[in-house]
Amino acid sequence: MFTGFSQETIDFMYSIRLNNNREWFEAHKEDYKRDFQAPMKALGLEVYDRIKAEFGDRGFVHKLSRIYKDARRVRDGNLYRDHLWFSVERPPMGEEESSGVLTFWFDIGPEEWSYGLGYYAAKAATMDKLRKYIDAQPKKLEKLIDQLAKQSEFVLEGPEYARQKTAPTPKTQTWYNKKSFSLIHIGDVNDALFKPEFADRLVNGYKFLMPFYDYISAAEK
Repeated sequence: MFTGFSQETIDFMYSIRLNNNREWFEAHKEDYKRDFQAPMKALGLEVYDRIKAEFGDRGFVHKLSRIYKDARRVRDGNLYRDHLWFSVERPPMGEEESSGVLTFWFDIGPEEWSYGLGYYAAKAATMDKLRKYIDAQPKKLEKLIDQLAKQSEFVLEGPEYARQKTAPTPKTQTWYNKKSFSLIHIGDVNDALFKPEFADRLVNGYKFLMPFYDYISAAEK
């Protein structure tokens, strides 16, 4: 059960940024496990279990990032991440890369945290399918866009094509022109992270985003 992050969580993230070497990390490994890994794991599992209980037919799995960087990607000499994330997503299919899977995520770093729904890097073919689906089902997306406009938790982000692609309706134009996208909330590090109720915010946020997940998943088929 998630009981909240702590000031020690935040302190550790700053410390690993300033002391990103094996000697320091090994000397503070127990701090990492207790103050950072344990609450992150507890939060991810609680959120996943609650989402799975209500939306189990989606086939979601839970993933938690490691603090150790992939050796192939250590270009700046830093061996460890100063942030962690978890995801709730369907498993990749075939040779599909996880970066191209539509994902619910939560990420926490020293200065800010974020959560939402989207792709790390959507493939062009995936977004082509979405555009074809928008062509066929623009009214469904317009209803979702209206719901998004009525709240302040999430905003649509993502790179766009320089040459505008023509959407079937004006309201769907921004979505239609995306190369990739995320529906994201970015928050400051504050006392809200230190309370068990923070898990409720993530669960409620994912529930709000589930109709978007279903619409986009239908487009991927």
